[in-house]
Amino acid sequence: MYTWDFGSLWTYRWLFVQGLGVTAAFTVAIVVIGLLVGLGAGLAKLSHLAPLRWLSNAYIEVFRCTPLLVQLVWFYYALPILAGIEISAIGASVLALSLYGGSFYAEIIRGGIVSIDRGQGEAAAALGMTPAQSLRRIILPQALKRMVPPLMNQSIIQFKNTSLVSVLAVPDLLYQGQVAAHDSYRPLEIYTLVAVLYFAALYPLTWIVRRGERRLATSD
Repeated sequence: MYTWDFGSLWTYRWLFVQGLGVTAAFTVAIVVIGLLVGLGAGLAKLSHLAPLRWLSNAYIEVFRCTPLLVQLVWFYYALPILAGIEISAIGASVLALSLYGGSFYAEIIRGGIVSIDRGQGEAAAALGMTPAQSLRRIILPQALKRMVPPLMNQSIIQFKNTSLVSVLAVPDLLYQGQVAAHDSYRPLEIYTLVAVLYFAALYPLTWIVRRGERRLATSD
């Protein structure tokens, strides 16, 4: 019978701390960049200019319909060859994860905007507002309320997606767990602890999102 020994993991505590720090930093970076990309792509998909709509739709469909792991490998190995540039594992990971997340943020933002009654935009135009002013002052403030829960949920998914960067030897939580497992020959304890750390980081976020959804629902 296997004898569990979690006490031996204390030796690797700083590996886990460093891994959590890298994972948290990655999450912040890819969520911020992804939101900016998603906002641009979502607005472009609603543009009256056909080329912008086509480009936005092509970007969204390509990234939503291909596996993230394949994108990570492609950006790290193929992009430098095709573009003639050097890109680090961290740079490739941030780029791939941000663009992947941005494709989902774009659809959430687009959906939130189109969910607002068109009559409000027409009323704003009747008051002399330009389309940009109408979007900024009337449409987006209302749409944002509807977009927040799905945007938060997608950001939580992005947190979990960071575990894939370990395939490029980025020293995130999972990669540091792999290092500790190879060194300690205690993979069951190591990966159990890694799972517990992910849960401990993500559960409070999911709880906050659920509370926020209930508050938004009762305020309608």
